[in-house]
Amino acid sequence: MNSAANLKAFVGRNGGAVCTSSNAKKIMDWALTPVEQGGAGGEKLLFFPDQHLGRNTAVLEMGFSLQECAVWDPHQDMGGQSEETLRAAPILLWKGHCSVHGTFMPIHIDNMRRQHSGVHVVVHPECTYEVVVKADSYGSTEKIRQIIAAGKPGDVFAVGTEINLVSRLALEYPDRMVLSLNPNVCVCSTMYRVDGPHLLWVMENLIAGRVVNQIIVPEPIASEAKLALDRMLQIG
Repeated sequence: MNSAANLKAFVGRNGGAVCTSSNAKKIMDWALTPVEQGGAGGEKLLFFPDQHLGRNTAVLEMGFSLQECAVWDPHQDMGGQSEETLRAAPILLWKGHCSVHGTFMPIHIDNMRRQHSGVHVVVHPECTYEVVVKADSYGSTEKIRQIIAAGKPGDVFAVGTEINLVSRLALEYPDRMVLSLNPNVCVCSTMYRVDGPHLLWVMENLIAGRVVNQIIVPEPIASEAKLALDRMLQIG
């Protein structure tokens, strides 16, 4: 979902669908299910741009092995893989990742457990496989929120995701200790482009009848991207 419109357009015109961290399994199941059973009928799945979400979903939720998930490096011939590997692998993972979730490491989990007895470590599935399997639980933004909401006063949570969500959860549940899994926080530069002052500026201009910083997605990118989004909504 959090990808450029031209990437969505590529997916749309090639019969694919957009996914989020919460519905990745459902979309991947659809992609590999025969057409007569309501799926896309794919023999292989190219998952991009986040390799970690694809790997964690395929291995931890769909029963594939790590060996069945081949990484495609766009900067190398044949994606850096042999023809034999590419033919054998049902899951092809684009060599990309989230700059924030990629900063979380297994040592951060070890450190948290040394510092806080009984801490519950919950991470986003865009973290590396090594981090996800070492955590107590993992899930989408909404799943993380649900886990902390189900906690009790005095519980300690170490959360491996974007710092603004961690901060909001800490404010929402002051009777629980909600910490960032990585104390040396790496913020998302893309998300930080949208801030309060600029939002206010846009809204004030709209009230005054002026449209500022308008973004127009050209054709055929717009319609092809919409195909991929519509397929996701149809799959449910």
